[in-house]
Amino acid sequence: MIKPIELVIFDCDGVLVDSEVIAVRVVAQLTAELGWPLSEAEVIERFVGRSEAANHAMVAERFDEETATLFDKRFRELHAEAVDAGLTPVDGLPEALAAITLPTCVASSGTHEKMRHTLGRTGLYERFEGRIFSATEVGRGKPAPDLFLHAARSMGVEPASCVVVEDSGPGVRAARAAGMRALGYAGGVTAAERLAGPDTVVFHDMRELPGLIAAGAVHQG
Repeated sequence: MIKPIELVIFDCDGVLVDSEVIAVRVVAQLTAELGWPLSEAEVIERFVGRSEAANHAMVAERFDEETATLFDKRFRELHAEAVDAGLTPVDGLPEALAAITLPTCVASSGTHEKMRHTLGRTGLYERFEGRIFSATEVGRGKPAPDLFLHAARSMGVEPASCVVVEDSGPGVRAARAAGMRALGYAGGVTAAERLAGPDTVVFHDMRELPGLIAAGAVHQG
């Protein structure tokens, strides 16, 4: 028997705030400067949805530790500048949040500092304050289930009673590994086929979210 949903766990970048487009652009710029030109699709495949530590390790493996540290610093600087220049909530997100009555929280690969900036810039930080969890709090980032399990445990809800709203391949895989239902938002940078899988419903408009949650986010095939 499928348990009723008691908690909605939101990813941050690309789900609450329209920041993944910024991140992809900045990563593509920085890797090109390093002599490692990557297409947008390659950046999405390699970097999107993973923790800063995982991305740092990937750059360090490709180059060296010093280069990876510089990459991290430049990414934070350029990303922050772009966020301040006009970051907005994901299209349809304010309407969706207004219609969701279940408890909610945020579980992101980003740091708390980054989320304070992006969620604060879009007026969403106060809505989730005290219920924001970062991959920096657990041993393994997505696609491992650690972060989502940590969020559910902190909120006092069993994994089987949680639904995760994600927009990346690593994110939906982490939700499945945690024994949670997943809603894969394909209205951003990640293609729908990269989100599809067991216990996952893929959708394209954030305004659909309240209805999917109310329906129990049951896998539709």
